[in-house]
Amino acid sequence: MNEIYHIPAMLRETIQGLNIQPNGLYVDVTFGGGGHSRAILEAIRQEGDEARGVLYSFDQDLDAYRNAMDSDFGNRESGHPHWQFVHSNFRYLRNFMDYYGVEQIDGLLGDLGVSFHHFDCPERGFSFRFSAPLDMRMNQSGGRTAADILNSYSEEDLARVLYIYGEMNNSRQIAKKIVKARAQKAIERTEELVELAIGNGRWAIGDNGEIEVPTVAKKDLAKLFQALRIEVNDEMGALREMLLAAKDLLRPGGRIAILTYHSLEDRMVKNFLRSGNLEGKIEKDFYGNILSPFKVIEKGLTASAEEVERNPRARSAKLRVAEKL
Repeated sequence: MNEIYHIPAMLRETIQGLNIQPNGLYVDVTFGGGGHSRAILEAIRQEGDEARGVLYSFDQDLDAYRNAMDSDFGNRESGHPHWQFVHSNFRYLRNFMDYYGVEQIDGLLGDLGVSFHHFDCPERGFSFRFSAPLDMRMNQSGGRTAADILNSYSEEDLARVLYIYGEMNNSRQIAKKIVKARAQKAIERTEELVELAIGNGRWAIGDNGEIEVPTVAKKDLAKLFQALRIEVNDEMGALREMLLAAKDLLRPGGRIAILTYHSLEDRMVKNFLRSGNLEGKIEKDFYGNILSPFKVIEKGLTASAEEVERNPRARSAKLRVAEKL
């Protein structure tokens, strides 16, 4: 399962950016398919039995946990004595580091992209490609679904979510359509949302069972589904909490490497690593030098043309790396 769960973008560049030390303490806040975690463990174990490094891997998705336990990660005797899985949202980074008695860490990695598994698993409802319930929860053990939001939010709140998280210029029109449609029947499935967004006769269920839409409609549908996913999982709120915790946990010389995939999260990460605060407010000393707890190492590296050809989903990835001062 882990071989196709997710292909990490810029794996080599990310691991190089972290500057792994064999006796360091590291956190991968987005385990997913385990690609980044495996590479960190390999770097730690280069010192053989002398290595004392430890990696904590976070993921709130039960599928990711099963993926980890079904792989070589799940068997400590097979070679991962330096690894601890944490089945939780990374917003609770500080809490779990306290639980494990970790006061400082040497590096943190976050791949903020949605795993291939989520987009390619029809029943999860993350993609407009499949006819499925509108779920979109990363943690399916509880919380509101995309359908809950569509059927309960006010027209104003729906427009806000679509505009801010999807950057949709027609957010008010879509919100109005949603409210009008749900008055007749609850919106519960992906194809119902596709119908509202692009109109009758512009989509169909293909022979392969997938929803077929015009190419020109795919970008707007991607924005719509992205906006709902971010709201369902409070992704921006979780990112804020994780970044603040990471700043406190990183020891001087420790590094943070974050892969972003859309402008909202990238702007937050960029501003935070440059200024040390969520507002991106730059403070300077008497001589005009920028005061920040970080030294930026990588300012937004993108995948090579060769990698994008192998892994098209890496096209939108940006890698930002900083070192704690």
